[in-house]
Amino acid sequence: MKDNSGIISQVSDYYSNKLCEHGTTPQGVDWNGAEGQFLRFEQLNKVICNSGKFTLNDIGCGYGAFYDFLRTKYSSFDYVGVDVAANMISAARQRYIGSANAKFLCGTVPEVAADFTVASGIFNVKLENSIHDWKSYVLETIAIIDKFSTKGFAFNCLTSYSDAERMKDGLFYADPCELFNHCKIHYGRNVALLHDYNLFEFTIIVRKS
Repeated sequence: MKDNSGIISQVSDYYSNKLCEHGTTPQGVDWNGAEGQFLRFEQLNKVICNSGKFTLNDIGCGYGAFYDFLRTKYSSFDYVGVDVAANMISAARQRYIGSANAKFLCGTVPEVAADFTVASGIFNVKLENSIHDWKSYVLETIAIIDKFSTKGFAFNCLTSYSDAERMKDGLFYADPCELFNHCKIHYGRNVALLHDYNLFEFTIIVRKS
């Protein structure tokens, strides 16, 4: 497996700066606003198929906004948020101090597997990295997400079907069909591609049981 420490360091610096600039807001994790963030979370939430208690890993958790979302939906779950930016984890720990079912770790992987894993926005900002190197990083990260998920996982990406005039340098626009095919081949028969929620992105859901 390729050493991605350089990429991870760049991503950490990028999001650390966003948090310093905007605080614990959607803009602080490089989203446009709360409405889009909520819509995005609704798609990721579709991977959860438990009626009872479940566990969830959130890779690239930022300041923990998805934990807030889950608390509006479920009464019994354990959440672990992981982020490469140390100040994001510090902000999340302060924000949710006293929340017994939430834990936040600085790094790239959780400590243990969970029922479900989600990753929101972590593949979007490629910065100065080549498309080839970033694609390799994306696929290796999806493999890690799969490893730490027992029942299923979900992630999103900016879409290559975005309007050309809206595309920005430094962002990665993934081919949804290519990633759907990759997940079908490598991670299971039950894979969903969601590309119908009015954002310039898509969500892939993989169900393992």
